[in-house]
Amino acid sequence: MRGTRLLVTAALAAATALPLTAAPATAVERDPVIFVHGWNGSASNWNELVADFKADGYTDGELTAWNYNTAQSNKTTADQLSAVVDDVLARTGATKVDIVTHSMGGLNSRWYLKFAGGADEVDDWVSLAGPNHGTTSANSCFDASCVEMRPGSEFLTTLNDGDESPGAVTYGTWWSTCDETIDPDDSTVVAGARNTQTGCITHLGFLTDDGVSQDVRTFVA
Repeated sequence: MRGTRLLVTAALAAATALPLTAAPATAVERDPVIFVHGWNGSASNWNELVADFKADGYTDGELTAWNYNTAQSNKTTADQLSAVVDDVLARTGATKVDIVTHSMGGLNSRWYLKFAGGADEVDDWVSLAGPNHGTTSANSCFDASCVEMRPGSEFLTTLNDGDESPGAVTYGTWWSTCDETIDPDDSTVVAGARNTQTGCITHLGFLTDDGVSQDVRTFVA
């Protein structure tokens, strides 16, 4: 059975942005990247992907892994993400950011894009194994965010009503039939996005898969 326990990737952390260094960028060569983890996750989920970005030449100041309270409503998280984006833009001097998400991070970031002005501040958006149309594994979790992840929830009905990929943002999703947490498997697919079905990758495997990492880095380049 697809268990809620498989959504768990790390301990809950306080809602705060964690730029990898406090040093301001001296020049804007590309969009800074903000990484948004999933339910019960943490910024450390992104350690391997961040290392891959740095190997490609990104500086610490261009990469922000963000911690937030995953039990709260995704709408609240979307408002907090908006403030994080504004801070990154001010700190780096960039005009737009790229957002890379895992699991539930796709939902709060999409709410930000659609309803909180994010479509004007984001260039590329990535959803890895996101429950963009809900997942039955959320049925046994009773956090506000979990209730919103259930198929047919009011939150998802509103989020997916009309244009699922608004604005001039380039949307990309990656999903797998081996994902034991996202049910149905193709819930990740977003209308208007570049939707990629991968090989057999588990839910947490998306965070460390070399092929997915290369795809994501190429997508936001």
